[in-house]
Amino acid sequence: MPTTAAARAGTDRAPIVKVVFASLVGTAVEWYDFFLYGSAAALVFGALFFPSSDPVTGTLLSFGTYALGFVARPLGGIVFGHFGDRVGRKKMLVVSLFVMGLATVAIGLLPTYASIGVAAPILLLACRLAQGFAVGGEWGGAVLMAAEHGDDARRGFWSSWPQAGVALGNLLATGILWVLALVQSDEAFKAWGWRIPFLLSAVLVLVGLWVRLSVEESPVFKQAQAKLGDRTHQPLLEVIRRYPREVLIAMGMRLAENIGYYLVTVISITYLTTYAGSAADKSMILSALLIGSGVQFFVIPLVGALSDRVGRRPLYLIGAVGLAVWMYVFFGLIGSRDSGKIAIAVVVGLLLHTLMYAPQAAFFSELFGTSVRYTGASVGYQLASILAGALAPIIALKLLGDVDQPNTTAVAVYMTIASVLTIVAVLAARETARTSLNHDRTLD
Repeated sequence: MPTTAAARAGTDRAPIVKVVFASLVGTAVEWYDFFLYGSAAALVFGALFFPSSDPVTGTLLSFGTYALGFVARPLGGIVFGHFGDRVGRKKMLVVSLFVMGLATVAIGLLPTYASIGVAAPILLLACRLAQGFAVGGEWGGAVLMAAEHGDDARRGFWSSWPQAGVALGNLLATGILWVLALVQSDEAFKAWGWRIPFLLSAVLVLVGLWVRLSVEESPVFKQAQAKLGDRTHQPLLEVIRRYPREVLIAMGMRLAENIGYYLVTVISITYLTTYAGSAADKSMILSALLIGSGVQFFVIPLVGALSDRVGRRPLYLIGAVGLAVWMYVFFGLIGSRDSGKIAIAVVVGLLLHTLMYAPQAAFFSELFGTSVRYTGASVGYQLASILAGALAPIIALKLLGDVDQPNTTAVAVYMTIASVLTIVAVLAARETARTSLNHDRTLD
């Protein structure tokens, strides 16, 4: 028979483990869908939906629709954040997952430019906007469910699991594309094989919905609702009025993390297959991304736990500086066309990214009061996505320039500027590790 204290510890642990698992699974599904588009944009969308352009321009145009998904994310963050702060985190997470699933399956069913002409890229754009809207509401709700169910001393660990779900989503998307690249010819993949990963999303979404419907609402949110009572509550206006500094800090902290991630995971594909190699090298870079995503999935919770001991800020600063330095050697390793060097480039890049990404969920959650936490964290996170993730592939391709003489140094300088801005934001933030979430300027 266990002791009373041990039994109580087991009882306390069960709900948080269930909540964290639900957040992990749901986030993995949503980001599988979102990342799948980025990989497909680099590999096939340029030829299938923008065929009248040369290869680089076609890829740029496909990245343009990719970027518009990021433009829709702040709107999703505002809408889902508003209702998440008013009616609950759980309901909004279910809705966001359902919308994402519909949009992704629709992409897998789209006719191409060869079949319906200009209507094809227009429909692709509509689906991408729906994806962006859904994922804009996903992140804030998922990390808050984990953060608000967990305890103050281990919040970095518990809330890092939804972040690991992002790596798992990328792992799933890259893994399926890698398998298809091995078993299919390029012609078969472009003709119909690219549709398979998008259609498989339907199965993943059903699993994610089943898991998410089984968890309880955040207890911290319930307490805040009780304090609000019948008071008029406008989360976005309250964030703007009471937390503007925190929103700007969150945006600044996102720049290096977000830009660095898409340079490592998306631009690396384009660089190897278009600039430094050929389409035949596709499986090589996908293998490296598969390894990197797998490593990152396991490392994120470890770094999250470390942030509970040493603080969020030191890890974030090391990651920002490290990624800026690494980008100066990254493209040289990718361009070597050596599988070992490519794997090192990707794995190290993702590990440095993890130093920022793992503590980010807890860090952002701790910046805002409970009654506006979903809105505040989502708006700060998603607004930065327009300036960072949305534009990163486009800016990087423009900076690389001519296919025969790519300017990789310019891309590294771009990463350095982003890192400097992130460092300034981190230094402006207070250390939040081990602080209580039961604070709220709106309710004081």
